[in-house]
Amino acid sequence: MPRDGVRLLVSTARGHEHAHFRDLHRFIPRRSLLVVNASATLPASLPASAASGPFVLNLSTRYGPKLWLAEPRWSVDRPGPLPLDAGQRIDVAGVSARVGAEYPGLPRLRFIRFAADVSPAMWRSGQPIRYAYVAAPYPGIDAYQTLFANVPGSAEMPSAGRPFTPAVTHALRERGVSMAHVVLHTGVSSLEIEAENVEDHPLYPEPFVVPDSTSEAINAARAEGRPIIAVGTTVVRALESAWDGARVRPAAGFTRVFIRPDRPVRVVDGLITGLHDPLATHLAMLLAIADSDLIFSGYAEAVREGYLWHEFGDSHLILPAA
Repeated sequence: MPRDGVRLLVSTARGHEHAHFRDLHRFIPRRSLLVVNASATLPASLPASAASGPFVLNLSTRYGPKLWLAEPRWSVDRPGPLPLDAGQRIDVAGVSARVGAEYPGLPRLRFIRFAADVSPAMWRSGQPIRYAYVAAPYPGIDAYQTLFANVPGSAEMPSAGRPFTPAVTHALRERGVSMAHVVLHTGVSSLEIEAENVEDHPLYPEPFVVPDSTSEAINAARAEGRPIIAVGTTVVRALESAWDGARVRPAAGFTRVFIRPDRPVRVVDGLITGLHDPLATHLAMLLAIADSDLIFSGYAEAVREGYLWHEFGDSHLILPAA
């Protein structure tokens, strides 16, 4: 199937419509500004071993030259936590490393300090992170890159951008739609919310950049009343992290912003995204962007019509004010 052949669920105040992603230009308001994530995907899943035996180490987020947050897993289809002790030595694709502390509140994630830069081993021995719903590995990292990817750094693909093709972007530009980019390097998939209150769920910091050109384009679009549509929840997090209360500023650093119903969005008017599990933090963001009736009825429609979930699945365009 061509990338733009996936299905597209369009949710607006009028209700829900069904199309294919190649039809996106029919639904995006003229002269909108689309903001995409230019982060490229790393082969971040590495073979590892400890005294107890082999396992899989999914790198998540780089915090220093040799320091990573990572998820040790028994296998593709069996998550941790694993019985690893702080200070324990492990081997990761031929690179020696020490296990650090668990990330507070997220016991599946551990800090890992490598004895040397792990990047060469990643490109030599790593694979894209894969979970059990993808039955067999895709041939090569290119399947996990988007049309916009040019800054390597994401552990998992910023997948909302995957269905875009040159034909789709050409059709959008013909409608006067312009594009800008941010960079947010995604870590491992949104972990399920386990806290009793959603606002208590911890999020680990992820690196992001909102360049000058993008902040200028967004502020100009806001001043002119043109819709701003994010391509992916990662874009929303980056833009909200650059919001100063009145406008979007150029910004770079690490974000821990958690967008949820009690912390609404200030920058975007719509979102192109995939379909998320019911307890994922991404779904909490959708409820901050649009009315819960629109989101829940949209998901009911997607289930009823057999839409596909996750990074290789179908797409959802949410335009609550349209």
